Amino acid sequence: MNLRTLKYFVAIVDAGSLTAAAEAISIAQPALSRQMHDLERDLGAQLLLRTPRGVRMTKAGAALYESAQRMLAEAQKVRKHLEGPQPAVESSVVLGASPTLSRVLVPGVFERCQRSLAGVKLTVREAFTPMLLEWLEKGLIDMAIITSSGIGSGRGIATQPLLGEPFVLVTQKSRQMSAIVPVTRLPRIPLLMTTLHRSIIEHDLMPLGIHLNVHSEIDSVDTIRELVMQGHWSTLMPVSVFKPADPQGRIVLSEVSGVQLNRQLMMATRIERNETAAISVLKDLVQAELVRLTRRGMFSLGNFAGAEPAPSR
Repeated sequence: MNLRTLKYFVAIVDAGSLTAAAEAISIAQPALSRQMHDLERDLGAQLLLRTPRGVRMTKAGAALYESAQRMLAEAQKVRKHLEGPQPAVESSVVLGASPTLSRVLVPGVFERCQRSLAGVKLTVREAFTPMLLEWLEKGLIDMAIITSSGIGSGRGIATQPLLGEPFVLVTQKSRQMSAIVPVTRLPRIPLLMTTLHRSIIEHDLMPLGIHLNVHSEIDSVDTIRELVMQGHWSTLMPVSVFKPADPQGRIVLSEVSGVQLNRQLMMATRIERNETAAISVLKDLVQAELVRLTRRGMFSLGNFAGAEPAPSR
């Protein structure tokens, strides 16, 4: 067991599958699989359950996941300490985030920055992944939280996997949709979709020969969310878009069975840029906020623990 193997293990859990993790961290899947088999043999316990829909942690795997997060964080702190004093932070740092993440991620990150980055101005730019990558290449933003879709080679961008988030079918309660909906039913449900989310899901459905019934493409997450909440429309969206849950009980979030529909959230920065202290700290703050939100159930189908307040100044 070493830090690299622990990073691989955490990446697999966050991505939800060996295939997604191998793609996210740029390693051959057979090599990644061997690393996990060696880790399980070394620890004498099964850590992951391999299923047609991806991987799930065993009880031992869940215990290791929590420990691995702490060990990797501590190793990062030690590394920074040994590097010695850092130069003064820059006066501003620009973070890019997608519309589906800004609402849930940015408030907590902003409050953490106010406490941890004194004298540094945080600016947030909101756009979908393709535009965020373009801004990153042009130097208009310093880092971005993106999805794995749309990342091409030769762009001079470094990525770090953060977590995997499932897409869910969101319908009005009046439609009486069950908690689990087979993927074969999707063509019979008229949907409102963003262009990006449609492309991600249709790519996953292509091997099954299943086509979405998209009534309209609307590249506004807030608009689709409002139409679904107020009307009779349905959509496929990352689960966090509709959390906290609707207090009036107007909607149902359903898992789609028979296929793994998820997105991989990643942190992106420019490779050639010398990382400043402010950007380094911002990375840590983003990851800390994602851990907090994950523990509250923001990125899963479970109930959202909304009682816990966001970090305050």
